[in-house]
Amino acid sequence: MGLQQFERRLERLVEGAFAKAFRGQLQPIELGRRLTREMDLRRAIGIHGFIVPNEFSVFLAPEDFQRFKDFGDSMERELIAAVREHAGREGYQFVGPVKLELHVDPELSASTFAIESELVEGEDRPSDWLVFPDGRRVGIGSEVVTIGRLPECAVVLDDPNVSRRHAQVRREGDAVFVVDLGSTNGTRVNGVPVREHRLAPGDVISVGTTALRFEPS
Repeated sequence: MGLQQFERRLERLVEGAFAKAFRGQLQPIELGRRLTREMDLRRAIGIHGFIVPNEFSVFLAPEDFQRFKDFGDSMERELIAAVREHAGREGYQFVGPVKLELHVDPELSASTFAIESELVEGEDRPSDWLVFPDGRRVGIGSEVVTIGRLPECAVVLDDPNVSRRHAQVRREGDAVFVVDLGSTNGTRVNGVPVREHRLAPGDVISVGTTALRFEPS
């Protein structure tokens, strides 16, 4: 599902002047597939399940690199979204922020590429979690966790009932709050609509058709 969503977003991205950019050339979806495969191969057992690389370097031939860079940061954001969606679907955890950079390698021939990945811990490890009904977890550290349909959100939900940027979960000192971002259908905690709410252990945040349980360490 994650790569299918990735392909659909790329169809909207690759249009107009760029419609012919990838015809007969290296396709972005090939990178998406290899990135998810890299995560599967390099997963390791962590405290709450599998942990996977969170920093990726993609090396491209000069001509392919130029085509990809013509899209600016959009292409990197879409590839990061594919990584996050695969992690969410498989229940993988990251030890730090997900980062991806494209690099040029003059020694590579057209349509070939290489990927290097690392597990790089963030400055703070998550101390609290948002838990999906199927057991998947999203860590809450010092960074704001945004929930919505946009690929750059930390929690990406493919749900028409969810706004592009629907809600945020953020830490303030020792407390954790959920804040609705003016969403169309609202955010609920334990079934009650909220604009801003301090979370207690076991609270259930409902966003569209998805329920996330707040679980402190």
